[in-house]
Parts: sequence; structure tokens; C-alpha cells
Amino acid sequence: MTAKKLMLGIPKGSLEQSTVDMFAKAGYAISINSRSYYPTIDDPEIECMLIRAQEMSRYIEKGILDCGLTGFDWIQENGSDVVEAAELVYGKVGRKPLRWVLCVPENSPIKGPKDLEGKLIATEAVGMTTRYLKKHKVKATVEFSWGATEVKPPVLADAIVEITETGSSIRANNLKIIDTLCESTTRFIANKDAMKDSWKKSKIEKLAMLLKAVLAAQGKVGLMLNIREKDLAKVLKKLPALERPTVSKLAEGGWCAVNTIVDEHIIRDLIPEIIKAGGTGIVEYPLNKIVY
Repeated sequence: MTAKKLMLGIPKGSLEQSTVDMFAKAGYAISINSRSYYPTIDDPEIECMLIRAQEMSRYIEKGILDCGLTGFDWIQENGSDVVEAAELVYGKVGRKPLRWVLCVPENSPIKGPKDLEGKLIATEAVGMTTRYLKKHKVKATVEFSWGATEVKPPVLADAIVEITETGSSIRANNLKIIDTLCESTTRFIANKDAMKDSWKKSKIEKLAMLLKAVLAAQGKVGLMLNIREKDLAKVLKKLPALERPTVSKLAEGGWCAVNTIVDEHIIRDLIPEIIKAGGTGIVEYPLNKIVY
């Protein structure tokens, strides 16, 4: 009997390392060899392949891959008919959506889409830009850019449509943003036929649940402490719990243990407040996953 396999696409490029790190926290060790497009994973039921995010949805739609991670923008650009298993808001720098923006030089007379009439626009997202122009009833030339798009205006293009997470590269090249075409987050997508296969569907849904749990835990820590029962109410007022703190009695009479989850950025101010309220035996610990 042939062993069942799930073909998983890992995005090559800017999302590559953050994706591997996310899978590690989900419990899957992925190892990438720089000379191979087939990473290894410590699950015999999964086979990985490195694919550019721009192409991922096409290969999943065709069934070459069962599932994979790519941006919502590339699903739209390719017009791919796939199933979205999860939205996963993560990126190379942080957890903000990426934006496809229309940019022109700082001193350009172009103020909005209507001013693009007859102009040349360089971009990697040709389909998205063409639809944008059609929406605004503007005729302009859209040229595919193979890279270094930010350096093209004003000599090689009048405007560009480029993706940005922070805007730093755009500002560094003396460009200004005059409109946003699309906001995009990473999506875990699957082939339609794969989702009709009960084994593959179950495997994909398990992966989706674990990956969402990893992202839910980002920026949060666990906190355990002991407190006298008479001081419990004071401590609970200090704790912004995820749901409700878990409180349990200790073997020693008159004492309780409190276990909760808080945002990591407040912990430096919270611990001194807990101590003032009578807390002791305080333990802060990292979290890999939070499953709601």
C-alpha cells in the first residue's frame, strides 16, 4: 500500500525563514538545504517543496501541491481557484499586512490615478495594476518589472506599483505613496480536490490550527505566581487575563497559585505591581502556541 503524502509548498524568499520558524513552534522541524528545493520535515506524511510565493497558488490550483503558504495578493494576481484554510498574519519584519502601493517621485506632478493617463507604470503585479487602471478608466502602459522597481522612476518609469511592509525602501528612493491598491496577508491555501480527500483535509486542518495557535501566542507570555488568599482580589485586579486566570489552592492552607497569560510588553511593569500586592514565587515563561 502506498504511504499517504501531503505535498506542502514553502514560500521561497522573504517569507522563507519566518515560515520555517513558525513551523518549528508548531512542532515541525523543517531543514532547508541551499542546493535543494525539497526541504526535509520531521513528519513522514508531509513532503515539502520550495516555491516562490508569486507562483504558489497556481501550482496548488493545478494539484501539483496539496497546500502551501502565499500572499493574498498573489492569489488575486493569478486568479487562482483555491481553498483558504487559514489567514496567517506574519511577514519578514512583523505582523502587519503588506500593501501594494502606487508611488511616484517626490516632485512628480502625478497626484492620483487620473494623472496616470498615457504614463508608464513599472510593477511585478501587472494584473492587479491593469485592473486598477480599468477601475479608474485610465489608459496607461503597464510594464513588468524584474526587480529593483523603486529605482526606476523617473527615468525608466513615471510611476511604480510596489509592495511594502514599512515604506522604508520607498522613502529611501525619494518616492511618495499616492494610493493603495491592495492590502495583503499570508494565506494557508489548499487544492480543492485535496480538501475533498478526508485524510488530506484532516492533515491540512491540523496544520492550520497549529499555525494559527503559534501566531496567537506571539507577543504573549505565561505568568505563574503564588498569593495569599486574602490578597488574591488585589492581584487579580492587576492581571489583564487572556480569558480568566486559573486559580488553584496550594497544599499549604491560605495560599493560592495563579496562572495566566499576558502581553509580553507589559510584564516589566506588571511584576513589580504583583509583588507590591503580595505575589511571590513569580515565574514568567515563553509560549509557543495558544489554541482558542
